[in-house]
Amino acid sequence: MFMFLFLVVALAVVVGAVTLAVVGGGDSAPLTEPEPERLRDPLPPDRPVSRADVETLRFPLAPRGYRMADVDDALGRLGAELAERDARIADLEDALAGATATRASADQSGEEPQQ
Repeated sequence: MFMFLFLVVALAVVVGAVTLAVVGGGDSAPLTEPEPERLRDPLPPDRPVSRADVETLRFPLAPRGYRMADVDDALGRLGAELAERDARIADLEDALAGATATRASADQSGEEPQQ
């Protein structure tokens, strides 16, 4: 009987403490939702992306893996950088081909190539 009474009183104390903590604790305001963890400074905005930037890139974990928005942003940036580099390489290859053709035609005609 004594043990039963002790358990009932202990249960009442625990329920009362939890109720006070939830309802009336703190600033009388419910707890705010935590801000979701976001990727901070994923890739440098002021310079081209380097290999070291990609190797140090780490995405915060979400309940089912990674946040799709963070991954999509990083992949979009990398895709844009690769397209820009591909266009630059194509321009340089065209310029090299034109310079080589000019030099070859100048060598055949006996003239000195212009620089």
